[in-house]
Amino acid sequence: MEEKRILFVSSEVVPYLAENEVSSTSYDVPKMINDQGGQIRIFMPRYGNINERRHQLHEVIRLSGMNLVVNDLDMPLIIKVASIPKERIQVYFIDNDEYFKRKATFTDEEGVLYPDNDERAIFFAKGVVETVKKLNWVPDIIHVHGWLAAMLPIYMKHYYKDEALFADTKIVTSVYSQSFDGTLDKKMIDKVKFDGVPADAIADLEIPNYENILRTSVMHSDAVIIASESVSPSLTKFIESSGKPFLPFTPKEKFAEVYTNFYKTKVL
Repeated sequence: MEEKRILFVSSEVVPYLAENEVSSTSYDVPKMINDQGGQIRIFMPRYGNINERRHQLHEVIRLSGMNLVVNDLDMPLIIKVASIPKERIQVYFIDNDEYFKRKATFTDEEGVLYPDNDERAIFFAKGVVETVKKLNWVPDIIHVHGWLAAMLPIYMKHYYKDEALFADTKIVTSVYSQSFDGTLDKKMIDKVKFDGVPADAIADLEIPNYENILRTSVMHSDAVIIASESVSPSLTKFIESSGKPFLPFTPKEKFAEVYTNFYKTKVL
């Protein structure tokens, strides 16, 4: 993977958040590509429970300062950056006081999903793309991890479809086991349609539950990785019948060979 540019976009990354399947894989796979001589960047949200002092986050003034429109509201974009110790891997953090300052990731202290998680996902997707445009760093592959990052393929294929910078960029979505019950805001589909995304392309978002969000992300991706052993049978069947190149679940000890081969033969 030498000299290939891969942008990893994840809702959670170790060491900034606790270890789980998404956060660990979102560290392990970029490290693997970095070790192989690939050029990588990682983007994640700057949740309020990330310790900025301990992890030495600092704002990048030249990248911050623009406003992103979400559901007809201007929301300021703040970009922070840090480096994963010993790995020379830069991580960019998408921040906004309204969406990400609270002291948890996806739910309140009662375990109830934040009512604006849909808008946070839209803001995150736009924030990543706008920042990559400012960096003028053209990824060969964008690899998406976690449901909060799952709007990025939709926005790349519609909202940003005319961006020449990404003309040859391929999108891979990793699908993990279900991580929330219930649905996001029922008006989510209207907020995405507000950005000019056609209704028929996001029909599943009429019921924005975990599986439908991932189905929509898969439909807008160029390739798919099944990243958990326990992905639901219905979602697995959808992936297998989607016509997209897909990689079945692979244990961590086989990542290096299998993921690299998948990138080279099925994506690039």
